[in-house]
Amino acid sequence: MGHDKLRKFAENETFSCLLQPSAQELLADGYFHLRDHAVKGHWDAFFAGLPFGSSPRKTSGCAGPLPLTMPRVARFSGGTAETAKPIVLELGCGKGEYTIALAERHPEQNYIGVDIKGARLWKGAKYATEHALPNVAFLRTRVEFITAFFAPGEVSEIWLTFSDPQFRSENSRLSSPLFLERYRSFLRPGGIVHLKTDSRFLHEYTRAVCELNGLRILACTTDLYGTASISPAIRPIVREVKTFYEQLFLEQGYPITYLSFVIDHEGPFRSPVEAGTFDADYWRSVEGPRLLFGHDSAETRRQKLHAGQPEAQL
Repeated sequence: MGHDKLRKFAENETFSCLLQPSAQELLADGYFHLRDHAVKGHWDAFFAGLPFGSSPRKTSGCAGPLPLTMPRVARFSGGTAETAKPIVLELGCGKGEYTIALAERHPEQNYIGVDIKGARLWKGAKYATEHALPNVAFLRTRVEFITAFFAPGEVSEIWLTFSDPQFRSENSRLSSPLFLERYRSFLRPGGIVHLKTDSRFLHEYTRAVCELNGLRILACTTDLYGTASISPAIRPIVREVKTFYEQLFLEQGYPITYLSFVIDHEGPFRSPVEAGTFDADYWRSVEGPRLLFGHDSAETRRQKLHAGQPEAQL
């Protein structure tokens, strides 16, 4: 591990806006029986710097337990919690640039960026700390563990920004029935999911999920920036804020797609792959080669290596 990563990990321990729970504690009863974290149902207290549980929480890499409330004097005034604000999540937030941009534009809401990469989260957490942003938090955990951190009705919106399309594993897609089931457990009624992606495959897959399950689609476009007349259902901020990867793919000539929908739905979510309503082979074939930092992306390399060979799982 490079010294710069070690430096970032050490500095992460000092950021009060960054929560780094112990995966070992969450998994104490097994993967399918996650233990709830103390912050679940108490994010308002976390944002206000107040106690939110009955047992000490730990941060990964920390030598011992931390107090229930982290020092947030520089970011909050007064000693009481503010009126509850709507909570918005960005899942797979990377360096937190989108989380930060949303929070700066909408101080009336609280924003939480979620990612497993501590070295990436460092940038967003450092910015939020240095600029004393009171409505920004970051959570270092796997998205698969997300239900351990949020109570029913605690979240109002979810952003999926440039998620991995996961061409070969449907259950790994962040808009799959498996993940929608998780989101439904903590989204408030009418809660919105936003998908912004350069992958036409993931866009069309998600739209197929919505159509098969009767989910209400609020806005949908396959060319967010090339559309001359944008639908009034698409908020201006969707076009105003661009992530690093978004700008990268725009420069390569790939259109950016956007889809927002409500997941209010009774009963289990159905898979369009199993139902035969999504042509995975076709939409995978239209994906163009992606360059990351001047090199082929992992999926582009795989396609070149296995051209013409059938995949075992879509």
